[in-house]
Amino acid sequence: MVDQFLRQPKERLLAPLAQRLRHIHPTSITLVAFGVGFAAAACAWQQQYWASLGCWLLNRVLDGLDGTVARLSNQQSDLGGYIDILLDVLIYALLPIGLVAGQPTLANGLAALGLIASFYVNAISWAYLAAILEKRQQGAKAQAAMTSIAMPSGLIEGTETVLLFSLFIVLPSHLSLLFHSMTALVGITIGQRVIWASRYLREEPRHDH
Repeated sequence: MVDQFLRQPKERLLAPLAQRLRHIHPTSITLVAFGVGFAAAACAWQQQYWASLGCWLLNRVLDGLDGTVARLSNQQSDLGGYIDILLDVLIYALLPIGLVAGQPTLANGLAALGLIASFYVNAISWAYLAAILEKRQQGAKAQAAMTSIAMPSGLIEGTETVLLFSLFIVLPSHLSLLFHSMTALVGITIGQRVIWASRYLREEPRHDH
């Protein structure tokens, strides 16, 4: 919901560090970010929650840093953007699984299944709309977006995910309630995109020349 307002401040904040790392390939940073995110899930499984929180937040910083390094060093690529999104989605599944492994109750397991199912539907909702926007030449390039793809905004985006996942880790005794809460919020986000699609996809695409 607030990602579009935070992208420029985040870029300015990360720029000094990105300048120091501009000789490193951005995909290498993406892979390190995945390793740190995997460590967050493993620490959650072992009930090492503060270590898990630290790894999760570092994963998010590195996830932002790879794109900044790519832009500053002119190494942006479609492959890099694809790998970045793919590994992000994988971490979004692994961390709840790790948390449930550390707090293995039926309620937590069922709540995690619902949460991950909502992520699956949400991913389809934004990915397909992003593809349609690209098809209509109204995507990332047309919008001068800083990301590889452009999608309609929604209630739950990157910033909200960082905050909610941090709550999962800090409050593991309330996993079921927190998982159900995020599932409901993701459901609202899916609904927002369905409404957006019903309004805007009826229109014929317009191409500026």
